[in-house]
Amino acid sequence: MAGEPGDVFEELRARYHAIVSRLRRAERREWREFRRWVEDTGNLVHLSVLVFVPLLIAGVTAIANAEDLLPFVLFPPLASGTYSLFADPEGKYASPATFVGGLTAGALCGTAAIFVAANTGLMNPLTAEAFVVSPVTAAIAVFLTSAVTWAGGVEQPSAFSTALLALIAPAFTDTQSVVTFLLQYAGSVFAASGLVAGAFYLWKRNFYQQRARYLYQTTKGDDHVLVPVRGESPEETAMFAGRIAGAHDAGKVVLLDIVSDEAIASAADAILEREAAAPLAESADPADREVAVEGDVLGEAEGMAGNEAAVESEAEDRVAGQAAMRLERLAGRIRTKLGVPCEVVVASETGSPSAVTLRTAREVNCDLVVTPYEEEHGSLSPFVKQLFDDPLDVIAFRSCSEQTRWRRALVAVARAGQNAHAMLDFAQRVTGRAGELSVCTCIDHESQRRSAESMLLDLVDPFDATFETRVSRSSIRRFLTANAPQYDLVVVGASTDRTAASRFIAPPTFEKIRDIDCDVAIVHRGS
Repeated sequence: MAGEPGDVFEELRARYHAIVSRLRRAERREWREFRRWVEDTGNLVHLSVLVFVPLLIAGVTAIANAEDLLPFVLFPPLASGTYSLFADPEGKYASPATFVGGLTAGALCGTAAIFVAANTGLMNPLTAEAFVVSPVTAAIAVFLTSAVTWAGGVEQPSAFSTALLALIAPAFTDTQSVVTFLLQYAGSVFAASGLVAGAFYLWKRNFYQQRARYLYQTTKGDDHVLVPVRGESPEETAMFAGRIAGAHDAGKVVLLDIVSDEAIASAADAILEREAAAPLAESADPADREVAVEGDVLGEAEGMAGNEAAVESEAEDRVAGQAAMRLERLAGRIRTKLGVPCEVVVASETGSPSAVTLRTAREVNCDLVVTPYEEEHGSLSPFVKQLFDDPLDVIAFRSCSEQTRWRRALVAVARAGQNAHAMLDFAQRVTGRAGELSVCTCIDHESQRRSAESMLLDLVDPFDATFETRVSRSSIRRFLTANAPQYDLVVVGASTDRTAASRFIAPPTFEKIRDIDCDVAIVHRGS
């Protein structure tokens, strides 16, 4: 009974650790989901609007309250202009100079309209009961704003707000009043808009345009690449993996060969046959050989049968040594041609080949697997399917041309997201700095063209490369069949982020393009 309190304490501690571990897993899962969500440019922009626009307006308001410089009437156009900046950072009006120049030009034009109207008798005076703005004065303000912003190239919708807000000022006819109002109103507009524009410039330059660096995980990882050496194009696949790894300074390639039990058994049988035949080879007399067969050889064979463990060990060493020699020859070619560090691993078949591959990838700290494309009965082989079911990043590479250098790549995307970002990143790495890159998507109706073009622009903008963007009304199969021969490589997604029902209704792109005359890389983006 004395040990019972200790047992209870141990049980409580085990439950506590189990709860903490479960919470940490949930936290990591939620964080991964958030990272995947924020990788979408549209989601990132909306999140930035929710965070930065309120903070900037709050900051300007605090300065206005503390210094008594900025009139509150300025805040409506300032808020709408700030929203326009952050909501469409690549749009027509997303320029700090245009933003400041437009708002300031509107304030100046509004002031000029008041002065003109007051000196020509067109302005209704501000009375104690109410104020009335002359329609002519409003028309002058809008006309001047349109002309000035157009001529100066600082067209900004919010400029009309600052121009019309100036019309609530009392009439002034002397120069001193004009100068005073300009300093108070136009100067405040310039200062406040300059503060917002400066914050937007820093956000866009240091974060938004660098979002691939901060948010896209493939740009920081996938530099240790494991290549299972199997199939009909192991060298081309290894070279493809080497070009992906070589784009990062810390990149390396690990070549993997899995030794099967059948190969070891065949080697063991060969050893037994060799040992059994050795005494016969020592005797030149046929009669002596018969005696050896009937006597000594049988005894030696029985001795070998009793030492199966030694034979099996020798067979494993022989098969593993031969596999290592093959891998080293391939690794030498990768090091020589690409200058990428290359290691070799020989593993025994202690489970399914896919399970051994994934376990080896984690043991040698690889975050990407590049495997030759394999089919079975007209579909993906079980080996590739099981790799695609894992949260590790995987590329299935299908070689048609036996080339090991790819200069022109076409990336086919269906939607924005982390898989599309990974496909663009891998294509850029493979083709190198001098490569030609195209990204395409297909639409069903012409009304979808504008949104498709915007989606492609958002995808390619963060990458330090020049992309050609193409939007087609053709089906993806017809488009790739017609255009793929112009490229060295086509990159498509594995559609593993879609549900099984979705893949059944609309099969993945790679299943539709088996016959195209071009190398194909099928990208599965893990979690």
